[in-house]
Amino acid sequence: MRSKLFVPGSRPELFDKALASAADGLSFDLEDAVAETKKAEARARLSEWMDLETVRLSQKTIIVRINGMDTPHFEQDIAQVVRSGLNMINLPKPESPDAVRHTVALVERAERANGVNRDGKTPVQILLNIETTKALRTAYELASAHPRVAGLQLGLADLFEPINISRKETFAVKFAMMQLKLAAAEAGVNAFDSAFADIKNTEGFMEEAAFAARLGYVGKSCIHPSQVAMANEAFRPSDEAIAHALRILEAAREADAQGIGAYVVDGKMIDPPFYKSALKLVENAKRLGLI
Repeated sequence: MRSKLFVPGSRPELFDKALASAADGLSFDLEDAVAETKKAEARARLSEWMDLETVRLSQKTIIVRINGMDTPHFEQDIAQVVRSGLNMINLPKPESPDAVRHTVALVERAERANGVNRDGKTPVQILLNIETTKALRTAYELASAHPRVAGLQLGLADLFEPINISRKETFAVKFAMMQLKLAAAEAGVNAFDSAFADIKNTEGFMEEAAFAARLGYVGKSCIHPSQVAMANEAFRPSDEAIAHALRILEAAREADAQGIGAYVVDGKMIDPPFYKSALKLVENAKRLGLI
């Protein structure tokens, strides 16, 4: 999921347009993008849309960012939006592993009530927003709270603004990104980069996305359709990298047949860590239709 496009849950006229976009994933927001008086209506309209066959058969990853656990909308959001067309629940500001497990329990109950996944498809997964200092400090514990947790997503605005850290401070951004990536890696889940609010600053978006890609993040949030193509490009493995990875896999087969543990490819010493990295890159390239 190289690109994840935010779509306000209160704007149903944008739903089909988003589905037709080049974004790998769509994140329908019932939280910050929806006024308090429109919460119930947005939830109902989005639930109806996700039941459409075009949505259920779509190749896109469909995500819903629900309202927080401290709101009266939390349980009702889950009860209504867990439909056959949903892939992930995006949980804002989780504060403990118990909170994650409680969310999973509600999702499981909604799946049973709404007849979701009776055909054996992948159950609805959980994407955790890491957007408080406590959540960043305990990110591994949150990510490993339940097998349904598919990834951690960095929320820099919510993380930085309350403690007066500038979103433009490169050191702070990279420090937080590194912390989250290490926690996600330890838990064995994906890391997703934060949104970039300065829509006109395309150079800044690309620089941040490129850094995230080098850290092993799988994609970046997009708050405007114009950012989708940039995210797709930033997280697309290059043709050169794909070719190099394929040569590593071929050399690994030959080395294994000869009982050799380390070998040279393109002038570089290759051992198991590099082989594993090459294998992941090739698998990703296949998913993207590049091989």
